[in-house]
Amino acid sequence: MDRRLIIDSALLEVTIKRLCQQLIENHNDFDNSVMLGLQPRGIFLASRLAQTLEAWLDKKIPLGQIDATFHRDDFRRRQQPLKAAATNIPFIIEGKRVVLVDDVLYTGRTVRAALDAMISFGRPQEVEFLVMINRKHSRELPIQPDYIGREVNTMQSQRVAAEWKEQGFAQDNFWLIDKEEA
Repeated sequence: MDRRLIIDSALLEVTIKRLCQQLIENHNDFDNSVMLGLQPRGIFLASRLAQTLEAWLDKKIPLGQIDATFHRDDFRRRQQPLKAAATNIPFIIEGKRVVLVDDVLYTGRTVRAALDAMISFGRPQEVEFLVMINRKHSRELPIQPDYIGREVNTMQSQRVAAEWKEQGFAQDNFWLIDKEEA
């Protein structure tokens, strides 16, 4: 199985800072904005973004976690049942500008499910989508990110693996991996 490093810890730090600058340009002081990290790995990126924004803006950024497991269109089609992760939204999203955060955008189906899950908590004024890796040429639904860390041309025979320190890895890395032929 071949793998190629596409983002390392140093580049991730720079990219997070750039994304935060873009967020501040569009959300100013985050007075009417909140962030939702998409389970399971989008929560790590959302947390890092919130920490950077809090340091720069000198204020607490409303940060939550959302799980879309039960809203997935393939929930009942799998051999093994999917296990849900925690949803924690300790604020009202009604009328707020929501930034939905995930690590990798592939087909768009998880984001669609997350939008359905989010609506259970109220109707936001606006929803934007931020992703660290935008896998080009793989979308099944018309979903595009508003903020992109890095765009990567991929084939169906490849996958993107995110390794976060919060998961126990020695350092943060994003890999492009060629799947083995079965």
